[in-house]
Amino acid sequence: MAGRLQAFQEFRQKMNEKILARGNLQMKRFFALDSQAYQDGALPAKTKELLGLVASMVLRCDDCISYHLIQCAQLGVTDDELFEAFHVALIVGGSIVIPHLRRAVEMLEEIRDTQSHS
Repeated sequence: MAGRLQAFQEFRQKMNEKILARGNLQMKRFFALDSQAYQDGALPAKTKELLGLVASMVLRCDDCISYHLIQCAQLGVTDDELFEAFHVALIVGGSIVIPHLRRAVEMLEEIRDTQSHS
C-alpha cells in the first residue's frame, strides 16, 4: 500500500475504533446508518458510492472523497465512470472543487497503483 492511501486507511480505522469505543448509542447508530446507506438496495452500491463521491467533492471533504474512491475501486468502478462523476461534481460545485479534484486524482492513481501490485 502506498503512502497517503495507507496513512488515510490506518488513521481512519484507528480513530473509528476510538470513537466507537467511547461513543454513545446515538453515535454508534449513526455510524451503522452511514454504513448501511451504501449497501445494495433500489440503487446498487456502486451507484451509491458514486453519489457519495460527488457529494463529498461538492462539500469539499477530502477524507470523504478518499473513502468513497477506495469503495468505488473495490466495487469495480472504472476510471471513465469516476471521471464522469468528477465532472458532475465540478459542474455542481464550481471551480472551488478543483483543488479537491486534484487530490482525488492523485489518490485514485495511488489506489490503482496499489491494485496493480496486488
